[in-house]
Amino acid sequence: MIELKNVRMCFDDFNALDGVDLTIPEGTAFGLLGSNGAGKSTILRLLSGVYKQTEGEVLIDGKPVYDNVEEKSRVFFINDETVQFGNMTLTDMRKYYRGFYPKFSDETFDKLNGVIKLPENKRLDKFSKGMKRQAIVITGLACCTDYLLLDEAFDGLDPTMRIIVKRMLVDAMLDRKLTTIISSHNLKEINEVCDTAALLHQGKLLFNRDLDSVKGSIQKVQAAFEEEVTEKDFEGLNVLHFERNQSIVYIIIKGEESEIRAELEKKKPKVLDMIPLTLEEVFIYEMEGMGYDYNGIR
Repeated sequence: MIELKNVRMCFDDFNALDGVDLTIPEGTAFGLLGSNGAGKSTILRLLSGVYKQTEGEVLIDGKPVYDNVEEKSRVFFINDETVQFGNMTLTDMRKYYRGFYPKFSDETFDKLNGVIKLPENKRLDKFSKGMKRQAIVITGLACCTDYLLLDEAFDGLDPTMRIIVKRMLVDAMLDRKLTTIISSHNLKEINEVCDTAALLHQGKLLFNRDLDSVKGSIQKVQAAFEEEVTEKDFEGLNVLHFERNQSIVYIIIKGEESEIRAELEKKKPKVLDMIPLTLEEVFIYEMEGMGYDYNGIR
């Protein structure tokens, strides 16, 4: 289990993280969402032991990560930058990381590259951006760590390679209960891979939710009533958004679908439809309900 307890990370007078509390259970596919500078990459660097927090605790299974070789050997961090591998070949990377990770699997390495078919003796600085990303994902999975951290995991991959890399990650998560933490700006990709996600803004954790429960906790209602209604007519419900288009009203309501439907039926609607929300819509209305402008943090 990963734990951040009241973590602050300061760079001179800039607070990259400001009192973050976060728990990530073993075997979770966890997404970190937020704009540039929100603190996503900082969390990943703390978990991999690159940074030491200014205040608070960063723990893996109850043990501090920073300057702890044993715990760091259980974590592989795939950075959003690949320039540091430029003068290495895939064969060089295999040999290099085999020396640091005791569970490194040549069998896994060969199996994964058998799917992608990257040249093993060509320098990575001759690879495309997507090929570099594939090479590092292969290496990370072959290290067979308990925790895999990916910063903008699918950046630079074409659609076909995105599918292949996602499949590799999902297979590893299922086969050995790999805990995967992915930072991304892309809600669609987080929704496809992760079962839980946290939203960061200006170094603060705004919320941390199971995605299935998030999508089930907010309802989009399309309805028409015999008499004209206003938002005040729904004060008994937790209305996040209300708008009218002629005789049809669109209402975003936080709560369980059955309870909302039962309450609206009391007003004898002519039309009453519950429309599924996308994950992005859920976050937009969550942010509006918390008093934030979601457009300002994407």
